[in-house]
Amino acid sequence: PPSAPADPTAPPPRALGPPPLGSVGAAPRAEGRPSAACPEQECNVSADTVLTPLRAALDACRATVQKQVCNDIGRRLTVLEDAWAQGKLSAPVRKRMSLLVQELQQQHWDAADEIHRSLMVDHVNEVSQWMVGVKRLIAETRALPTGETDGSADTETQALPTGGTD
Repeated sequence: PPSAPADPTAPPPRALGPPPLGSVGAAPRAEGRPSAACPEQECNVSADTVLTPLRAALDACRATVQKQVCNDIGRRLTVLEDAWAQGKLSAPVRKRMSLLVQELQQQHWDAADEIHRSLMVDHVNEVSQWMVGVKRLIAETRALPTGETDGSADTETQALPTGGTD
């Protein structure tokens, strides 16, 4: 479909210009393509940069979302964490997950959803095990009463009484 270009966030490597010739350009090529696929600083996205905000969003949902749903999301985030730790995620996936988390933190739900969809289309084999959890987390976070995700404690008015604030 025209609304889904192959990869809107990462221009083809040739658009960045050819790598320098000689010993300087040889080292990154020996490791694979990540250095050509995205700018250096974004290739080195740490797992914590992505997982910490996702887990915080999950915690924000716990007061209003069924325990079973939260547990499933948590399991899928663990699968994501393991895949990341084992080096199973390509640079474009790591980069786009970083962008997705930024959109989620800014409450840009449609943008986060669009990044999720592009990952499912472009990298289905890499993300299918855990992306369902991220999608559900986007939906549940979006459905929270306003202010939930920035740490304010409005949950008591929406949730069952818990006997006080946590």
